[in-house]
Amino acid sequence: MMSNVPRLTITVLFPFCASLLLPIFPQGGNKVVRWYTLGVCILEFPLILYVFNCYFRIHVHVIQLLEEFNWINSIQFHWALGIDRLSMGLVLLTSFVTTLATLAAWPITRDTRLFYFLMLIMYSGQIGLFVSRDILLFFLMWELELIPIYLLICLWGGKRRLYSATKFILYTAGGSIFLLVAALTASFYGNEVPSFNIQNLMSKSYPISLEILLYLGFLITYAVKLPIFPFHTWLPDTHGEAHYSTCMLLAGVLLKMGGYGLIRINMEILNHAHSIFGPWLVMLGAAQIVYASLVSMSQRNLKRRIAYSSISHMGFVTIGIGSSTGLGINGAMLQMISHGLIGAASSSSAGACYDRTRTLSLDKLGGLGTLMPKAFTMFSIFSLASLALPGMSGFMSELFVFLGVVTNKHYSFLFKAGITVIEAIGTILTPIYLLSMLRRIFYGYKLSNKYNPHLIDFGPRELFISIRLILPILGIGLYPQFILPILYSEVLSFDFICIF
Repeated sequence: MMSNVPRLTITVLFPFCASLLLPIFPQGGNKVVRWYTLGVCILEFPLILYVFNCYFRIHVHVIQLLEEFNWINSIQFHWALGIDRLSMGLVLLTSFVTTLATLAAWPITRDTRLFYFLMLIMYSGQIGLFVSRDILLFFLMWELELIPIYLLICLWGGKRRLYSATKFILYTAGGSIFLLVAALTASFYGNEVPSFNIQNLMSKSYPISLEILLYLGFLITYAVKLPIFPFHTWLPDTHGEAHYSTCMLLAGVLLKMGGYGLIRINMEILNHAHSIFGPWLVMLGAAQIVYASLVSMSQRNLKRRIAYSSISHMGFVTIGIGSSTGLGINGAMLQMISHGLIGAASSSSAGACYDRTRTLSLDKLGGLGTLMPKAFTMFSIFSLASLALPGMSGFMSELFVFLGVVTNKHYSFLFKAGITVIEAIGTILTPIYLLSMLRRIFYGYKLSNKYNPHLIDFGPRELFISIRLILPILGIGLYPQFILPILYSEVLSFDFICIF
């Protein structure tokens, strides 16, 4: 049903339009700029909730709130937006995490107008990506993230910020080339006039050889952003150097763009090729869980250890999508939302500890438990959530992914058993590196306050951010039914071409 009022367009453009007013604020008015940006984010979140609550019907399994306007008529490029249950949860996650990341960025006092301008541009781009119904618009929203993150790392990053920012832009821009070529090929194939509408692309039939090539092109792009081994190496460097508010957006939202694209484009449009590549995605995701867990154990930098933890957890997303079962894909979606909350929480806590100790070296930290009991409590809760403790969101999402693989009737018993064993090994390794991290930071007898004689515990701002993230983590873990209805329960039928 076409909406007469462009509600989705308003939600997409509101942060962008609000960012254009930031240059009129005085150069030294950091406090005013911070409150203005936070107010924009606070207004955007209830606006999204209002649109979803009043106009989105959960039990209707079609794209809703469709909006389409001619943009460039000569190539049939339209501003086309729409939303379904696949994108709804990620839009809510984006709004929630961005609001808290804005609050986490308050210690920044240099060039605050530019910093918050870039954050609001990212905000619009991320929401726009999740509601795009035109594949060329999808590409533009995908690219809109690159320059803001590059500048956020270059201007407010650590000592190796230029190297990390350059590596990020090379990986992501290089991957985007494959997205553009594959999108144009899919749109022009069989038509004199290209059709970029995603719904029209779903109804197209491609030769299997072309479909495989298109699938690989899209997969390389999403493998960089997800990230999937071996395209993951930009994340630890970027995560290790970026300000922790930027890390909240990286772990909380940016990585989910790859998982969303893998479902929206590869699985829905190229379903025959997905039936071929699905088992390989499952194997790749299982190997990624173990590999990233082992590498995380060797990291002595706190933020890099958290980054490899994110790579490991995103392996479950790859497995769930590759399983192509209702349980598996719902598990992948739930894992994206769960990790978005847990990853943002871990990044925020790590950054707040760095603000006080001025070091990220696990070898130099220690003894913070008695000096910062509130930080110890928050960090412990987030670590337990990350290791999938029952009663927290990570447990339910990983359980769904396990069941998704097991219930796939096209896989042999040996294949299921092998994947399950590998996943179990990764699940065992996770508490090893997470609990080791906690021990190094908070236990022992090192006096970490020698790095900062005025070391203080988490204040009201950090506690507010942490508690707001704890609530949905516990809510999903204790009663997942309140979020399951908005997940992607409608799964396409696949005829697996599989020898496993």
